[in-house]
Amino acid sequence: MSNRSTVYAGVGLVTLCVLLTLSLTTGEMSIPATTALRALVGLGDAGDVLVVQQFRAPRCAAAIIAGAGLGAAGCVLQRLFRNPLASPDVMGVTGGASLGAVALIAAGASQTLIPVGALGGGLLSALLLGVFAWRSGLAVTRLVLTGLAVQAALAAAVNLMIVRFPAELAGSALQWTTGSVYGRTWTQVWGAGGAMVLALAVALVLHRRLAVLDLGDDSAGALGLNTSTARLQLLLIAVILASLAAALAGPVTFVALAVPHIVRFVTGPPTAVSLALASLTGAVLLLGSDLVVQHLLPVEGLPVGAVTATLGAPWLLVLMFRQSSPVRRSHA
Repeated sequence: MSNRSTVYAGVGLVTLCVLLTLSLTTGEMSIPATTALRALVGLGDAGDVLVVQQFRAPRCAAAIIAGAGLGAAGCVLQRLFRNPLASPDVMGVTGGASLGAVALIAAGASQTLIPVGALGGGLLSALLLGVFAWRSGLAVTRLVLTGLAVQAALAAAVNLMIVRFPAELAGSALQWTTGSVYGRTWTQVWGAGGAMVLALAVALVLHRRLAVLDLGDDSAGALGLNTSTARLQLLLIAVILASLAAALAGPVTFVALAVPHIVRFVTGPPTAVSLALASLTGAVLLLGSDLVVQHLLPVEGLPVGAVTATLGAPWLLVLMFRQSSPVRRSHA
């Protein structure tokens, strides 16, 4: 690990601890930091323990886990497609997750089952993407174009379902599809968290294949790597990471798009360490955004996805401008 990466990791961990402390101590009922930490392990006043353990801590954990998954997923996708605009939004994962969750809401399923529907929807979108793009040998350009088509189709299906919902269900569905960590339970957190740890471990193992793919298909094939299989494996693990994040926090935008750029800007060219740093950055970004939603905005009940989407729009425009500017200069 380079010196810059070490410093970045240290700053990220300190920032995450500060944000976590603020999340546990601030709210309608302020709790001193030492009291909140004691309450987190079940010590102290019963009211403090209830607020910290059952309301604030699961929300914080959900934001950290979902942010870590989104950061890692964006890191893998952008390097896999060699495209700075690649993200789970582009590849249809968020559209699939939204469709799965909204379908269960329409069926009147329990709130605890909605994340399962989101996970299934995200994996379904990956299956559709793989089926449609397989004939091209999983070429990068075809995958991106197919992902955009899948995302557009799934988003249209979600909008149609919401429009036809009864009024009492439409609000709930619309809030979920924006992205939120409000009301998460420890059951949801432990389930998604355990799966996320396994998925991140697999991503770290597979990450070496990205370095081989960076050499080009001919060179990678000469080294004995089946490029189509490697791309499919990397795509699948990125989709699983994003789907688990969506199952826990809904289809939160911007995080997976921005995090890889932040990590590259600070630490330099991507390595296996970059994946871990992307997870840390995603956790910091989503937890920080949730703090902004709770305490700095005048509108109550605003989902965290509204903040990330607001940040993501200008970010996307800047990226597109940077991508197109060399082309414009070349024609000048």
